[in-house]
Amino acid sequence: MTITFVVLILAAACFVSGRIRADLVAICAALSLVLTGVLTPEEALSGFSNPIVIMMGALFIVGGGIFSTGLARRIGIGILRLAGENETRLFVLLMLATAFVGAFVSNTGTVALMLPIVVSMSRSMGGNPSRLLMPLAFAGSMGGMLTLIGTPPNLIIRDTLEAAGFETLRFFSFTPVGLICITVGTLALLPLSRRFLRFERMQQISPKGKSLKELTEEYGVGRGLTALRISPNTSLCGATPAQADIYARYGVTILEIRRTSGGKGALRRISQYALPDCVMEAGDVLYVTGSKEQIHLFATEECLAVLSSDKTARKLGFWEVGMAEVLLLPNSSWVGRTIAELEFRTRFGLNVLGIRRSDAYLLENLKGRRLRASDIVLVQGPWNNVSQLEQRGGTDWVVLGRPGEQAARVTLDHKAPLAALIMVAMVICMAFDFIPVAPVTAVTLAAVAMIFTGCLRSMEEAYKTINWESLILFGAMLPMSVALEKTGASHLISSSLVRAVGDWGPYALLAAVYASTSLLTFFISNTVTALLMAPIALSAAVEQGVSPVPFLMAVTVAASMCFASPFSTPPNALVMSAGSYKPMDYVKVGLPLQFIIALVMLVALPLIYGW
Repeated sequence: MTITFVVLILAAACFVSGRIRADLVAICAALSLVLTGVLTPEEALSGFSNPIVIMMGALFIVGGGIFSTGLARRIGIGILRLAGENETRLFVLLMLATAFVGAFVSNTGTVALMLPIVVSMSRSMGGNPSRLLMPLAFAGSMGGMLTLIGTPPNLIIRDTLEAAGFETLRFFSFTPVGLICITVGTLALLPLSRRFLRFERMQQISPKGKSLKELTEEYGVGRGLTALRISPNTSLCGATPAQADIYARYGVTILEIRRTSGGKGALRRISQYALPDCVMEAGDVLYVTGSKEQIHLFATEECLAVLSSDKTARKLGFWEVGMAEVLLLPNSSWVGRTIAELEFRTRFGLNVLGIRRSDAYLLENLKGRRLRASDIVLVQGPWNNVSQLEQRGGTDWVVLGRPGEQAARVTLDHKAPLAALIMVAMVICMAFDFIPVAPVTAVTLAAVAMIFTGCLRSMEEAYKTINWESLILFGAMLPMSVALEKTGASHLISSSLVRAVGDWGPYALLAAVYASTSLLTFFISNTVTALLMAPIALSAAVEQGVSPVPFLMAVTVAASMCFASPFSTPPNALVMSAGSYKPMDYVKVGLPLQFIIALVMLVALPLIYGW
């Protein structure tokens, strides 16, 4: 028992510090329990064969199919358009739309999907998206309480009850709790967001998002931009920018190659190129950025004419080449890597023009910058390449505010009805007991159907939708519950809780379980918190001689309704940079909300599920 407690405390400390990846900490914890003889290798690996892990992986794929077909985006946009010009109506519909999507898709994916929609809708009304992005993140977590598959803690407590021999929870067993959370949360957030998220109103713009002009002004792309014309006697003729290695030689970045052909005036044809493999020709105009000294040296040595007198020639055009902001998701493979390591031009055919990190804009020495979660990267290149970047995003990144009609090219819209049919069939199989299909089978079938029907373009794309860190973390931490039960640690903790507050009745014990779970979510992820607290809550209820269902429901609600910290859940962290929030903003808005929901749940859970 002592060894189990030591491993548990060390693992929790590592989770809190954040210096070591959470999935690596979980694996080390499982190995420690094996090496010390607390668990056998079979017991330590049992988590990866658990049906919950398989369901989580398959659900990521189902969610990926819903995203790639544009189904969820279509639902979200349709509902949000009902808001019209009324900000309160927009707020309420935003909460409801996000919660509905979050009931069937991971809350991280839901928030990533809704984020660009909310930004566009808010800006089109002349409002600041910061007023809505934090409630958006909270609504994603609340929506997860509506169904069994909405959030991992729901799956955890269902498995705990089933393993202990109690009646299992059904697909919609969580719905009453979810509806209460959404109702209470929406009513509480209306005044809280207006009181504490008071940001300046923004200039009203097109509902399609930030204009290209606004992006160039925001990131200062036009500053230092110089147009150079290639002469016939330069060595650049017949070479590509990659072959000429211009950046390495001169420190100058080519943003665009513009080529004019045909007649004069309105009859001439202007072509734009932004690919590193474009062959340069005499007469082409290069649009470059860099220091004045570097550009002067480049122009002199390569015999290039500086078009300083023609102001229009020194402005970027966006006929075939555009720009977009890319938001890095918390589990992105880009995090911790530099632009140079990512080989951005080679892999994506795009230039990186700037990085927004909180309120700071990083515009120099970009190739050596290491990216962080929630960074916003400004990219520039052919529109087709921007579209492909969004299609390839998965759980790594999401493209924001891309203007024009490019959004139509990103998703497989003609597959949306098929994706909807697959999702509905999956829900029906899981919701009704008379259908002889196990939940894990239904979810796996839905995932396979998404691939075979073309809702996902390939198996590789399906793999990219899976959050592998979450799966490894989950599978490696499940044996901790086995260790707590095997060594009697779970019984000891639950007995201590019962002795401390048991004499005051089941309500006091329920409050203690809820408070303990809620406190842990300040320091470690809600999934790990649910894994640790579920067996303790079960044992405490059994010792008290009452039904364990309200206690386990208290665990999943307290673990999921963690709003006071930007790092408790991925959705909270995801909107931090996009909304320009500070940690204190989460405390001001999230802590009162968390307390209000806790009070309501302590009364509602026994009434709904009984003692």
